[in-house]
Amino acid sequence: MKIQTPKILAAATILSFSSLTQAAESPESEFERFSYALGIMVSERVLKQFPDIDYDQLMHGLKDHHQQQSLEMTLPESADVLTAFMQQEQSRQAQAAIARGKAYLDENAGKDGVKVTDSGLQYSVITAADGDKPKATDQVKVHYRGTLIDGTEFDSSYRRNEPAVFGLNQVIPGWTEAVQLMSVGSKYRFVIPSELGYGERGAGASIGPNETLIFEVELLDINPES
Repeated sequence: MKIQTPKILAAATILSFSSLTQAAESPESEFERFSYALGIMVSERVLKQFPDIDYDQLMHGLKDHHQQQSLEMTLPESADVLTAFMQQEQSRQAQAAIARGKAYLDENAGKDGVKVTDSGLQYSVITAADGDKPKATDQVKVHYRGTLIDGTEFDSSYRRNEPAVFGLNQVIPGWTEAVQLMSVGSKYRFVIPSELGYGERGAGASIGPNETLIFEVELLDINPES
């Protein structure tokens, strides 16, 4: 798993929470308002991605470095600490995602109408049709909605009000297999295990490592005219 070292902005939850011992008074002077606004900007651009953090130690490190006081660790040591902690956190999250996905897949497999392929792909028919079925080498036109197993939507052609067109051999393995099961005019629900999706690498900020994915897919056309 590739880790971005001092570029800490890509990590998720990392540090343990500790409240500030005493809240500062509301900013009044121009300089106080400037300092407060600067704190907001630092939080928006850096700390917003860390739901839990030890504010006391954060302010300790920020103040020591900014005022050029003696530091508890060097900058290279700081980078090593961040990298090690983020690796541990990402590994923990990845393992947790595997466990969540397996539990969901086990439960979903027992529901009425759900079928499971040899690869582990799960599907159910929402709307049946008797149209043609695509091959892996075909281009398809689809409407779809993708969510995580907790219901979080990460993509939707419906929301964009524009169907997607792509080659079936140019997408994740779960999609390549899944859409070949469909006839034009049908709509299916697919549950894609992480190994048929984005695996350990995840995809952007929305899909973490080892996430199980759910798609509702409507096959509109095969090899549509451009």
